[in-house]
Amino acid sequence: VVRRRLLQRYEHQPFISCLAGFYSCRWKRYQRERTEPGKCCCSMRECMFFPLLVAAFCFSLVFLYTWGEGKNDYNGFDWYNYGNLGFWFLWSLVILIVAAVFFTYISLLLVLAMCLLAEGQQLYLHWSHKIGTFLVLGFSISSLFALSILWRDHRKTVRLSFQVTAPYLHIGAIAIMVLLAWPVALHAIRADKKVTQVIIVGPYLAILLFLFLIPLGMYSPCIREMGTLGPKPALIGHRGAPMLAPENTEMSFLKTIEHGGDGLETDVTISYDGVPFLMHDDTLRRTTNIQEVYPNDTGKAASFFSWDALQKLNAGTWFLKNKPFVGMGSLSKADQNQAMNQSIYTLSSFLRLADSHNKLVIFDLYRPPEKHPYRNLWIRKILDVILKESKIKRHLVLWLHNGVRSFVQSVAPGFQHTMGKKAPIEDLLKHNIVKLNLVYTDMSSEDIRKYAEANITTNLYVVNEPWLYSLAWCSGAHSVTTNAVHLLKDLSQPLFLMTPQQYNIMWILTDVTSAFLISLIFAL
Repeated sequence: VVRRRLLQRYEHQPFISCLAGFYSCRWKRYQRERTEPGKCCCSMRECMFFPLLVAAFCFSLVFLYTWGEGKNDYNGFDWYNYGNLGFWFLWSLVILIVAAVFFTYISLLLVLAMCLLAEGQQLYLHWSHKIGTFLVLGFSISSLFALSILWRDHRKTVRLSFQVTAPYLHIGAIAIMVLLAWPVALHAIRADKKVTQVIIVGPYLAILLFLFLIPLGMYSPCIREMGTLGPKPALIGHRGAPMLAPENTEMSFLKTIEHGGDGLETDVTISYDGVPFLMHDDTLRRTTNIQEVYPNDTGKAASFFSWDALQKLNAGTWFLKNKPFVGMGSLSKADQNQAMNQSIYTLSSFLRLADSHNKLVIFDLYRPPEKHPYRNLWIRKILDVILKESKIKRHLVLWLHNGVRSFVQSVAPGFQHTMGKKAPIEDLLKHNIVKLNLVYTDMSSEDIRKYAEANITTNLYVVNEPWLYSLAWCSGAHSVTTNAVHLLKDLSQPLFLMTPQQYNIMWILTDVTSAFLISLIFAL
């Protein structure tokens, strides 16, 4: 019997050697110390550092979740950096990879620490890992602070994400508590004083009870009774299909139509000689080859170029070079050739294309800058293109610009007038508003319902991620503007959709199962 026990202890040492080696770089048995019953698991210095390791884990987890859920706006983040740095790079993807690597690293350290504690070993974190812990902690805190200052709307995105992920985050948190029951129970049993046992077990049980009851305060529009879900929101291509083709080009809009989009969104400015054309940016630097054709005019406003000069620019090669979206698939050879031959598109051609395919159109209008010959005539010029040149069916036009709405309503009756912000229903009806065009962070199922009761529909922009589209669907939105028509069209029902009965079963089973496992661990 004694020999068998010695062999078991000897066979157990390689496992501890690996744990201590990776955590402390102490691979030799004589370098390690066991924790005696009733004694502290580590020296005073290590006791002070362990909370920093836990904090690094928590902050890195929060940042990874926060940044991961912000994928919907990665293109906007990269575009912002392009405007400040002058060159295009997928900074959003780099940050996501760094955050994932840091979280994985700190998680492994924490798992090693928990295993060592469970085996009754003294903790000693190697100095290189301490530097790594400070690095992860500093990166996570500074990144969260930068997000709170530079990207305040991102907090709204995270709050929205909780409406669909909270039930599953709850299960994950409970699973972590079950795993933590093992080292907590061992240290409580080894403690030689009742006060120490209470200090160890008390906070653990308090957190566990909070997690058991937290579903009582959860809300998700995707938890609803069978048969109460509204129709699937219509899809409006944001500058066409910019994940498949260069934005605001004929190819981009054709891709949207090909994938079943219900409408087309674009941006309109006016050339120096009065031709309305499609361009989002103030300059031509990002979406054309102006650096090659007019190298001395890269900072010049797009509206100060004549139409003849604009026609000489290529509006597609930049797309193949920069690949502006994270996760873009490779284009076929035919699509690559087509993209390379795209040019700047006119408003007239855009409207004719939409009219021929019976698609809704919505556009942002950019007033020409000072000293532009059409600065005070721009609305009339755009209306001439809509009414006389393209002759698009008027009910297809979602008129968004609010500056001269009364004038537009008098000369062009039949447009679907759209407001870009929330307002009292009485004011909207007074101005014949039939649709709201809201940024997705303003999403509210209650507001959408109230506006719908007054026959005012809601469009949300820009919605790219399936989870966000699912939330918009569950909230009752009538349409969304998206960069990803080709992805969202395939959703047959919202993600995370469940009935209250299904959710209650999931909640109760999770709590009961975890309570049984934790009780079993403490009993053994």
